[in-house]
Amino acid sequence: MVWESVIGLEVHVSLSTASKLFSGTASNFGADPNTQANVFDLAMPGTLPVLNEEALKMAVKFGLAIGAQIGKHSVFDRKNYFYPDLPKGYQVTQLDFPTVGKGSISITLEDGSEKVIGITRAHIEENAGKSLHDEFSNESGIDLNRAGEPLLEIVSEPEITSAKEAVAYLKKLHSIVRYLDISDAIMAQGSMRCDVNVSIRKQGENKLGTRTEIKNINSFRFVEKAINSETERQQEIIEDGGSITQETRRYDSTKDITTSMRSKEIANDYRYFPEPDLLPVKIDESYIKSIEQELPELPDIKKDRFMTEYQLSTYDSGVLTSSLEIADYYEIVVKHCQDSKLAANWVTGNLLAMLNQLELDLASSPVRAEDLGCLISRIKDKTISGKIAKTVFDTLINSNLSVDEVIEQKGLKQVTDTAAIEELVMQVIDENPDQVIQLREGKEQVLGYLVGQAMKLSQGKANPSQVSQLLKLKIQ
Repeated sequence: MVWESVIGLEVHVSLSTASKLFSGTASNFGADPNTQANVFDLAMPGTLPVLNEEALKMAVKFGLAIGAQIGKHSVFDRKNYFYPDLPKGYQVTQLDFPTVGKGSISITLEDGSEKVIGITRAHIEENAGKSLHDEFSNESGIDLNRAGEPLLEIVSEPEITSAKEAVAYLKKLHSIVRYLDISDAIMAQGSMRCDVNVSIRKQGENKLGTRTEIKNINSFRFVEKAINSETERQQEIIEDGGSITQETRRYDSTKDITTSMRSKEIANDYRYFPEPDLLPVKIDESYIKSIEQELPELPDIKKDRFMTEYQLSTYDSGVLTSSLEIADYYEIVVKHCQDSKLAANWVTGNLLAMLNQLELDLASSPVRAEDLGCLISRIKDKTISGKIAKTVFDTLINSNLSVDEVIEQKGLKQVTDTAAIEELVMQVIDENPDQVIQLREGKEQVLGYLVGQAMKLSQGKANPSQVSQLLKLKIQ
């Protein structure tokens, strides 16, 4: 039996405001437990919330970036449930009248095609605290530093059909919020978390199957693995004659399985009602227009510009604009070397491979954009060959030397002196008589071998194009 997955994502993004959503308390990651929660965050008697306008602006900015309907009339509601890390006994959120309505984003699939994923809504809400289970014996600790932090919950339409599509969607969202500078979106720190709704149905059917929700996944890799694991679990149950229970589950990354947490709540369970201490938020067209004027160049627009301005392929442009940091780094490299294609090759190839191998982000790169631009310039002016450039690049990773200092100290400057290269060529001809005869008989592929021998003799310093020309001339 052929099954298809139906996946929807609820992504929680912590907004980078200086203070919390309804109080002036600081909101900094890594502070000592319970040092960033005041009487307003705990809803102590006599306290009244005041909306942080910066959070509202960030939400509107996101809505404009995805072409969404902006709610000129939005209402905050109380979502009632009881949990130790929810000090109020309810969460202030938005139900029927969110700040951001329907929108969409476009993702690139593995085959290079584009797919548009609808976004149902993006609403503002406050964060809960955090329960700590590993630091105490037979007890749980409660850290309320996060309580009241502003979140933007972004809810997709159930239009995602595979784990890889889900990851592509998440990465695109991550890119957009980073470009907008509304969140650092560091998943390892909980600044971007994902709840995944998964159901399956027979291929070709229109009716949705019973869905389960996997809570609080905090990495792209685990999102993919959790979806694949849950999809397989549901398939096995149905094929064995069972049925799926609507419930909330968690992903166990060590066992690569999802496990049940609790039965899935529905809206009625939360007894939503309008937040009585907050007035509805009303904004007008001029307010929206003023925020629209602050929008930066977004990923899709930047990608199109890279293709036009730098004459790059769709693939290269997509990789280079996938994050604002990579795009900015690349443009500095191009500015210093004036070769957009060579710069793209080095950034998408050597640089990203090095960062991946060392498990570093771009901000921690040991090779600065200016140095990489200088390195490419030295290839272009024939100071060094492309092969030698890789040696220089590897040296830059572990030293504080400049490109020119590395070339000078290691004696890597390319040999371009005709007399010196001619001497190399004559030695290669003398030492490889059989290959010389084959080349004279028309076996052109032998030329590459002879050039390689000359490069080996010169320890990679000879100009390969000069070597090739002289070999042809001498042998002919």
